[in-house]
Amino acid sequence: MFKNFFRKFSKDVGLDLGSSFTRVYVRDKGIVVDEPSVVALNSKTDQIIAVGHHARDMVGKTPGHITTSRPLLRGIISDYEVAEKMIKYFIDKIHEDGVNLVARPRVVIGAPLEITEVERKAIEDATYSAGASEVHVIEALMAAAFGVRLPVEEAVGTMIMSVGAGITEIAVISLGGVVTWRSLPIAGDEMDHNIVQYCREAFNLLVGEHQAEEVKKKLGSAEPFASGEQMAVRGRDLLTGLPKEVMITDSHVREALHRSVKSIIDAVKATLEVTPPELVADIHERGIVMVGGGTQLRGLDSAIAKACEIPVRVADDPTTAVVRGTGLLLEHPEVLREVELPSARIQEKVG
Repeated sequence: MFKNFFRKFSKDVGLDLGSSFTRVYVRDKGIVVDEPSVVALNSKTDQIIAVGHHARDMVGKTPGHITTSRPLLRGIISDYEVAEKMIKYFIDKIHEDGVNLVARPRVVIGAPLEITEVERKAIEDATYSAGASEVHVIEALMAAAFGVRLPVEEAVGTMIMSVGAGITEIAVISLGGVVTWRSLPIAGDEMDHNIVQYCREAFNLLVGEHQAEEVKKKLGSAEPFASGEQMAVRGRDLLTGLPKEVMITDSHVREALHRSVKSIIDAVKATLEVTPPELVADIHERGIVMVGGGTQLRGLDSAIAKACEIPVRVADDPTTAVVRGTGLLLEHPEVLREVELPSARIQEKVG
């Protein structure tokens, strides 16, 4: 009885643990945290110095005793201890407006489609250790589908794809479940690496990943611009070791990203090829919905539409689709029970 009473006052949380950004939704408040998934640690004291935006500003600029870490790789925990501290930091942050004397929060977390039971247990354990009372793990693309209000519970084929930082996922959903899906480790981070490699090979210029990301945002595209654009890129000359600046154009960046863009398009085609024909007919009529930060790459939606001959649209506010979906499921526990993944902790006890 007391548990149900206190739950009315708990700050239940929807959590999108992305490789690049972590977003937190609090019931009745909306999205309250949208910060980089980066942690700065002092190796001498083993203490956290900064999390989020402040830690990201330190990347590549720290002395030897300070390290910056991204504890999530392709949406999966790669450094358990750091991930636990980061999740605890964000959960504590939502209680900064006062002392929380009531129940610990229920947490709904989006996870990659290809997550294993061991990886799922790591997410659950880290979140419980960070202060959660209950942890519900759901497929991130399912959460995104709820977040953009797709009719996923109906007997209609819905295709949704997420181009994030570490991973691209494509899924066909019908009757509240994933019918078929594809996942590939080619997304925003890989595109940054493409630009770094291109600058090295074409200009003998070594640039940092942060600068490569800026180039991608300003000049990156899957299709030619109406008019050419360019920007100055600064880095270290690999031949002389001295600072160097070169002008890079949108065509250079498009050439650098070509292989990654083609891989994403091929994955969409491969997913359609194994989708039941009845659902393909629905998708052809309703189109494909795109979410994730990678949708900001100009022309990616139209390139996919031309290659697959299916309408493609980018969802409104695509970067927050997953966390909005987890927040929506907090409000509908009966739907959450239907779509959540089995708890790995329970399975371990049974086994």
